[in-house]
Amino acid sequence: MRWQRGTSDRDIEDRRGRPSGGFGGVGGGRMRIGLGGLVVIGLLSLLFGQDFFSLLGGLPADPGTSVAVPPDRPVNQSAEEAELYEFVKFVVNDVQDTWTKLLPQQAGAQYVRSTLVLYRDAVRSACGFADASSGPFYCPGDRKVYIDLGFYDELRARFGASGDFAQAYVIAHEFGHHIQNVLGIDEQTRRAQRRRPDLQNELSVRLELQADCLAGVWGHSTAERKLLESGDVEEGLNAAAAIGDDRIQRMSGRAVQRDAFTHGSSAQRVAWFRRGLESGRFASCDTFGSQ
Repeated sequence: MRWQRGTSDRDIEDRRGRPSGGFGGVGGGRMRIGLGGLVVIGLLSLLFGQDFFSLLGGLPADPGTSVAVPPDRPVNQSAEEAELYEFVKFVVNDVQDTWTKLLPQQAGAQYVRSTLVLYRDAVRSACGFADASSGPFYCPGDRKVYIDLGFYDELRARFGASGDFAQAYVIAHEFGHHIQNVLGIDEQTRRAQRRRPDLQNELSVRLELQADCLAGVWGHSTAERKLLESGDVEEGLNAAAAIGDDRIQRMSGRAVQRDAFTHGSSAQRVAWFRRGLESGRFASCDTFGSQ
C-alpha cells in the first residue's frame, strides 16, 4: 500500500506510555493500588463481565476529592513499532477523511471524527476493562477505537494474515463500527437484541459483516486514488478469511457451531468485504436487509 509518513496525530490517543493501561485511584488521600491489586481487579472484571475499575476511577461523589491519572511516560518503541505507528496514523487519517466525504454523499449524514487509542497489555474504556487478548475493539460509550499494536504480530503469526493492507483492513473495520454508531445502527441493533435474545448472535454477525463491508468501501476509495499495490486486495481478503468464526473455532480444536458465531464465517466476511471493495457504495452494505 502506498502511504506517507508524518501525517497528523490529531485522532490518535497514545496511552502506550501509561503504566497498566492508565489506571488511577480516587480519594482525597490519593488511594494507590499496586500491580497485584490491578491484576485481581482485572480478573474480577473479566470473570463477572463488569468494570470493577469504575469503582475506583469513576467521578468522585465528593467535590473535594480528585481522580489520580498516572502521567504519560515517554513511549519506548522499536524502530519497527515506530514505523507501524506512522502507518497506523496514515490509515486512521485516510479512513476518516474518506468517510467525511462519502457519508454525506451516500448516507445523507455528517461524519463525526473518532479517536484511535493505542495501548499496551491492558486498557480501560467507557465499555470497561480489556486486555490485549481481546483484540482491537470499538467502544460506543466513548466513540473510540482501541488497539494494542502487538495484535498485528498475532494476526501474522497465528492467523497467517500478513501485509500492510491486512493491517489497514483491521482499522477500517473498527471505524466501520463508528459509522454504525454515528448513524444509530449500533443502538438499533442493541435494542433488537434486547427484544429478541434468541437473535442476539445473528444480529451481532450482521453488525460485524456490515463493518467488513464498510471497510471494503474505504478500500475501494484507496484503489481509485491509486494507493493500492499488487497483492494488497489479496492481503485484505486473506485477513477477513483468517478471523472468521468457523476458522477460529477449528483453530481452538472445537467443532464449528454456527449458532455461536458473533462475527461471521470466513466466507461471509470475505464476501461482504469484497462487496464493499467492488461497489464503493454504502448502500451495498445492508447486511440487515440481506437474507
